[in-house]
Formats: sequence, structure tokens, C-alpha cells
Amino acid sequence: MYDYRYEPHNVVFMIDNKSFFASCEAIELGLNPMKAVLAVASHQQDEESYGSGLIMAASPLAKAKYGLNNVMRVRDVPSKKEAPDLILVPPHMNLYIKRSTQILEIFRQFAADEDIHPYSIDESMIDMTKSWHLFGDDPYLVARKIQLEIKNKLGFYTTCGIGENPLLAKLSMDISAKHRHSMIDYWHYIDVPDTIWQIKDMEEVCGIGKRTAKHLRQLNINNMYELAHSDPAILKKEFGVMGEQLFAMSWGVDRSIIREQYFPKMKNYGNSQILTRDYTDQREIEIVLREISEQVAARIRSHRVQTGCISLMVNFSKYRLKGKRKGFNVQQKVCPTNDNDAIAAEVLALFRKNWRGERVRALGVSCGDLHPDNYQQLTFFVQPSQQIKKKKIDQTVDQIRQKYGFTSLVKASSLLHGATAIKRSSLVGGHNGGNAYD
Repeated sequence: MYDYRYEPHNVVFMIDNKSFFASCEAIELGLNPMKAVLAVASHQQDEESYGSGLIMAASPLAKAKYGLNNVMRVRDVPSKKEAPDLILVPPHMNLYIKRSTQILEIFRQFAADEDIHPYSIDESMIDMTKSWHLFGDDPYLVARKIQLEIKNKLGFYTTCGIGENPLLAKLSMDISAKHRHSMIDYWHYIDVPDTIWQIKDMEEVCGIGKRTAKHLRQLNINNMYELAHSDPAILKKEFGVMGEQLFAMSWGVDRSIIREQYFPKMKNYGNSQILTRDYTDQREIEIVLREISEQVAARIRSHRVQTGCISLMVNFSKYRLKGKRKGFNVQQKVCPTNDNDAIAAEVLALFRKNWRGERVRALGVSCGDLHPDNYQQLTFFVQPSQQIKKKKIDQTVDQIRQKYGFTSLVKASSLLHGATAIKRSSLVGGHNGGNAYD
């Protein structure tokens, strides 16, 4: 149905860091991430919050040995007696962001910035079409060089899918590369009958969820081969434009170009935190909110965008009075910015306006309505030179925090007075972790 002579023939790498969060923690402990039996849990099994958290990530050996997965409760984890070698650690989101940034710097040794697309915190897509021949005689060997560079410098194991377009690269990584000893595979258009058409479970394909797969089965389309040989007109009638995309996917066709970046209006970057206890002290809550706000501001700066809409999520304790509200989720339009102080000020203003003294258990901040960082909105109340100086300060702070950790630099105004300043690390923000989401 498609003439591949007229499709793009590029060299695209899709690289995934194996069990990234668990690997970060294992490496910090001096362990081999492929041999460690380790899981990242949102709560430790202590008397106060026994078993109430979730397993956020598990090392490959922990999954194989004890059947751990990323949706199970800590209470369902085997006991110390049943799993004496299992290590449970809390999440450290700033560590994960730092390592992700370091890996991105390695990618920049092999490709231009505009050819690198961070797909998620642990996956990146790289268009190597114009640069792979500078580093080897074959794309496969270049992928191996990148793997070794990451392993030797940072200790991570990576999986790499190579394809003639982003779709083929992604599928080769998800479907086959992870099962190969080299953890590298290369899919071409000519391989489609032996690769994509052999996929029996359509939900393995990125972009086909449970509901879409169920809808397809109702049309007697049960696998990728049947999808590729179905009537495109029926697919378009049933799914609209999505039907055309599904048909193209089944033939391995993807005409997107990585360097042509698109900033979707609904895209957002955020960070959330489940607190280890109920918080009622406004100052303590605002310390955590400021840290989360600065984490999010650093993330959008790293993606070279500014936010035009800031959202705040606050969930209350399960021990709230019966009939009372569970929390609130509010947002505020702002002039495009990625400034630490501006974002933190808006978040704190939203909190003060909507909080009525309830017991707080979870907090989240997200930034949406994104614009490229070259978008400038000047204010009459601050001189342009001061705004430029402030931006350079934020960038310098980001670099220091990436190198030495988030809490290496903390605003003096966020420190608690007196003896409680020592307890600041227990306020959960910063180096104590959090859950990032896009």
C-alpha cells in the first residue's frame, strides 16, 4: 500500500536507560544496576506509613526474582525474611534529573541539539542521519559507542533501537532490542513483514492503548498484520484521522522530522510530592512548594521553554473531617516566564488564596501553555538588564545544582528559624524526591 521509495530514509536512534530510577539508586550505592535487587518505593516500610506507598521502579533482577512491578503497593512486597537481599530506597527526583541531563550531554557529543529530542526523562530520540558517519562505518557500531560512553562515564546500561524513521526506531527498541544481548536492533522498511506484522499484541505498539485495541478487535482486527491489510476507509470512518495514522503505523510509515520541534499547547512539565506525614504549618508547606516550584522551573529551562500557565494541586489528608473537601486544583495565567522567583511567587499566591488550614498530604506544581525560550515578555517594573542578569543567575544555579545536588543552593528565606532549621531535610522537597510528570 505504501511505496517506500518515497518515504524518508533516515538514521534515527531511540535510546532508553534500563530501569532508570532503580539504576540511578543502585549506582549511587556502588552497585551494578543489572545485578542489584533494588526497588524505589514512595514510602519506606516504617510504623507511620507502613505499606501505603507504591513501587515506583524496580531493577531488572528485582522484577525477575520477586515479581515486582511499577504498580504494586509496598505492602505487597515480600518481607525481609522472604527477600533478604531486596533493598528498598526512597525516590530522589533531583538525582534522576541530574543523571538525565548528564546523559543528554553525552548525546550532544554525537549529534546537534536540534537533532536530539528527549522523549521522556529516561528515553531520547536522536536523528543521526547527518552525523553517524563521523563516528563509525555502520550505525550499529555508532550506537554501541554511545552505549559504552554512557556505561563507562555514568554506569548506566542502555537499549537502542535504530530505524529509518522515528516509528521504526521506537518499535525496534520496545519490541526487540531489549531482548538482544547487545541491546541494539535495527529495523528497515524492508523488514516490516518480519517485524511489525509479527506483533500479535497490538498494545505493545506505542500509540495503541487498551481502548483502541478493543475497538480494533470489534472490527475483527486482532494483530498488526490484520491492521496492515484492513480497509483504510473503514479505519478512517471508525477513528477519523487516527485511523489513517494506525494504518500508516502498521506499514512502518512515519514522516515526522525530529528537528522540526512542535510545542503543543496542552504540553506541561510538573513535579508532585506525597508528603511523609500530614502538614498543617503554613511555613513548612510553603518551603516544600518553593522547592517544587524551583524544580519545575529548572525543568522548563532545561527544555528551553517558558510557561504561560501555572497550576497548583493540593490534596488533603485522608483523616480530614467527613464531608470536607479532598483538596483543590487551581491555575493562573501568567506572562511567559521560566524565572524561579516568578513561578514560586505565583504558586504561593495560589496556595494562600485557596488553603483554609486543612491537613496537607500531597502537593503538585505544573507549568503549561509553553512557549519557546526566545519569547520575551518585558515588564515595566524591572529593567531589561536586571531581567537578563536574573536569567543568568537562574542558569548558574541550575548548573551548580546539577553538579552538587538540588539542596546545595537553598534560598535563605526558605530556611526555618532556630533549631528547626536542622530538620529542613525532612520537609520532603528537593533531594528527598518527588514524582515528575509531563
